[in-house]
Formats: sequence, structure tokens, C-alpha cells
Amino acid sequence: MKQFILMILLLTPCCLLFAQQEKADIRKGNQLYEEQKYKEAEDSYRKSLGKKAETVEGNFNLGDALYKQKQYDKAQEQFNKIAGTNAANKMVASKAYHNLGNSLFESKKLEESIDAYKKALINDPKDDQTRYNLAYAQEMLKKQQQQKKNQDKNNKDQNKNDQNKKDQNKQNQDKDKKDQDKNKQDQNKPDQDKKDQDKKDQQNGQQPNKISKEDAERMLDALNNQEKETQDKLKNKKLKGVKVKITKDW
Repeated sequence: MKQFILMILLLTPCCLLFAQQEKADIRKGNQLYEEQKYKEAEDSYRKSLGKKAETVEGNFNLGDALYKQKQYDKAQEQFNKIAGTNAANKMVASKAYHNLGNSLFESKKLEESIDAYKKALINDPKDDQTRYNLAYAQEMLKKQQQQKKNQDKNNKDQNKNDQNKKDQNKQNQDKDKKDQDKNKQDQNKPDQDKKDQDKKDQQNGQQPNKISKEDAERMLDALNNQEKETQDKLKNKKLKGVKVKITKDW
């Protein structure tokens, strides 16, 4: 028993040394944080947390340094861890959830940030700043949902207009094709009518564009008669100019 007590006494100065060094690293980190040297402040806070004793202050300051560097995912992990390990301490848990809500809000995770703010208020209902952030996040979520609703409506209307244009273009194309087919039919109609007439003549025993044998013979006889009359006229004209020699019988 005495040996155990002695061991505790020997370890006590070391623990005090670690605690003093931890606070020194935190103070250095705070100074760098005030100078807006957030990366250097982060390194100092991590150095303080590397010691045996880990303070709530060091963890909070590390999360703040990550937040200032816009490393929101890492900040969320840090504040989530603080809230989980300090659930019994309502004030610490409330501040951790508050900062977690801010990190989620900056990441555009509005619904998750609202949940974090609500958890912060459960642990500290009198925190007016958290209540304000909660109301603001809820208003932003409402606007986001309304914008999405309007965008969906606009997309639906646009799709409807596009479909109407497609239908109208199709109707116009069908009408143009119908008109072209009709014009083509009208152009081919005379030829078709002629073919129909020729076919009808053939059915009636007649050859299209030809004369009958009897008509041909009559025309030939008429031509022969005209030619004979013409020759007779020429012959008479020739004889009229010739003097007839009279032979006397002495």
C-alpha cells in the first residue's frame, strides 16, 4: 500500500508538467488564431492534444481553427466528437452542437444543421444565438425548397412546351408530305387519264391513235382521184399550146 502511494506521488509532477505544457500550447494556438494564422494555430492545438491530458478548450479551439480554414467536414467531426464525449456536461454539449450546426450550415446541409441547433437548445434552452441560427436555417431551407419547387415546375412547363413544339412540327411535316403526295397525284393524272382512255379503246376493239382499214382505203382512193384530176389538167394545158399541122392532099 505504501509503495502504491509512493508511485502516485512520483507521477504527480509529470502530470502537472504535461498540463502546463498543454496550456502553453493552447495559449500559443490562441495567439496564432487571433493573428488569423489558422493553420499554425491548428498545429499548436493538435500539439496540445497530443499530451496525456486533453482539455475541452483545446478540442474546441482545434474545431474553430478547422472551421476558419473552411475545412467544414473535419470541423464537423471535431465538434461531433466533443458533443459525444461531453454529453453529461450540458453547457459543453450545447456549444459543441451549436458549432456543429454552423459547420453543417456552411456545407449547405441545412436539414442536418437544423437538427444540430435543436440538440444545442435541448442542452441549453436559453441560448438566444442558437435560437436565432435555428430560425435562420429554417428560413433558408424553406426558400431552398420553394426554389426547387419552382424549378421543377419550370422544367415541367419547358418539357411540355418542347413536346408541343415536337407535335406541331410533326403535324406540319405530315401536312407537307400529304400536300406533296397530292401534287404528285395531280401531275400524274393526265397520263393516267390517257392510259385509261387507251385501255378503254383497246377494250372497244380500237387501237389508240390508229385508223381503220376501210378509212385508209377511202383516203387512198381519194388521193388517187385527186392525182388523176391533177394529171388531166396538166395534160390539157400542154395540148392547148401545140399547133395541129394540117397535111394537104394535093
